[in-house]
Amino acid sequence: MPLVRSNSLLDVDFTLRRQFNKESFRPVQREIILAALEGNDVFVQAATSFGKSLCFQLPAVIDRGITIVISPLLSLMMNQVEALRAANVDARTLNSNTPMAERDYIYQDLATGHPLTRLLYVTPELCSGEHFRKRLKLVHEQQELARIAVDEAHCISEWGHDFRKDFKRLSWFRETFPDVPIMCLTATANELVRQDVLSTLGLGQLNRGGGGGGSRLKTFTTTAHRPNLHLEVRFTSDEANDRYDDFVTWLQNVYARRAVDERRAELEAAGDRVDNVPGIIYTISRDECESLAAALRNDGIGARPFHAKLSREAKEETLARWIAGNPGYAIIVATTAFGMGIDKDNVRFVVHWRLPKSFEGYYQEAGRAGRDGNASYCFLYYSREDRDRVCNLVTRDAGGKDGSGAPISANGRARLQSLNKLVAYCENTSSCRHAAVCAYFGETQVPECDYACDWHKDPHDLKRRMTKGLASEEWVSTQREEGRYDEYYWSE
Repeated sequence: MPLVRSNSLLDVDFTLRRQFNKESFRPVQREIILAALEGNDVFVQAATSFGKSLCFQLPAVIDRGITIVISPLLSLMMNQVEALRAANVDARTLNSNTPMAERDYIYQDLATGHPLTRLLYVTPELCSGEHFRKRLKLVHEQQELARIAVDEAHCISEWGHDFRKDFKRLSWFRETFPDVPIMCLTATANELVRQDVLSTLGLGQLNRGGGGGGSRLKTFTTTAHRPNLHLEVRFTSDEANDRYDDFVTWLQNVYARRAVDERRAELEAAGDRVDNVPGIIYTISRDECESLAAALRNDGIGARPFHAKLSREAKEETLARWIAGNPGYAIIVATTAFGMGIDKDNVRFVVHWRLPKSFEGYYQEAGRAGRDGNASYCFLYYSREDRDRVCNLVTRDAGGKDGSGAPISANGRARLQSLNKLVAYCENTSSCRHAAVCAYFGETQVPECDYACDWHKDPHDLKRRMTKGLASEEWVSTQREEGRYDEYYWSE
């Protein structure tokens, strides 16, 4: 039996101000929220700066019942739950780190059939368990299951860059609760992935739940174009080993411009510092994360490491100080696990120290810069040696080098294709970077770049830098044959 929905559609603006302390919606957010409140299935694809989480959080506050939010990352869940509780919203999470007392409370709350919890964040693995499913069936019988929200929905598709098998099993929700609306959200999905997600979850099925006539799916897709981001590829090689000096020189030039008398006076009047230029550097391993942060600190630059092996207390302190802009915490040097759901909109630069494993990963991480709409910089240090290392890693993960002779999976092929597209993006010297990003995600309209990429800024210099900076294919081939890559590893 479907939940009796709220008629308070006009409450969205009031709730935005009262509960979330925001004065206005970003473009399309209000339309998405109204579509959800009307009981539709909703598919949202929007850039990392869009504010997708509000699209299911605000309806959960207005509607009766509980919203189940499925997310792949524990850190993302914890960050959102803490922010919601600070806004006086009863939000909780069930995962492997949930204390037993909290776990017991949540299950007892669900067992009543009328839970007080408005948003419950869970992992896809938990959703496969019979104990959790039994509790949800009881909630549904009492007409208190408001909606299912699937964050990072591209994980559902075998054609996506981050496929998780447990996400595929989420089809159980539509099969078991055909009348409960589902919202899917992602920043990184091409057309093939989008259609796979819709098909797997049964979004837009005709006459869902037996009511009405026709599809109940509302799709919202915003452009992948981020005009305030300057996209640039910086070419290097193992032989040159010049990443560090190049980056420090760039950052010191930024500091020098901020130290000019007039600019310094503006910063001081605003209570800011010359060296407060928040940024993220993505590395490939915990060891490089630690060593790079230490080297920057030795040169007087406030940098801190962030990776999975640090204690929870150390990570929480580093994150809090970085978000607050404390001295000595301007830059986070992190592995790829960092950044999901982090609420810091004034990140002025994102640097990829090594080549990411997918185009989607690059776009999502670079998109953490400039969420306030102000100009920000995204550098990717690219070498052909890194290209081969990443290709070896992705191929091995895809089953292509395990010695079994088994064919590469559909997901493995998709990941290799994504990496190949990223390599082509890096070595492209004949067109706009922003246009390449939009084309990858299926957009046909070429965006206005306004000199916000290295090709538009100086196409001749781009070709010169690539020719000068990259090691030759012959030299890279020699390194590969001599086994120089064997000890290279990746870790979060």
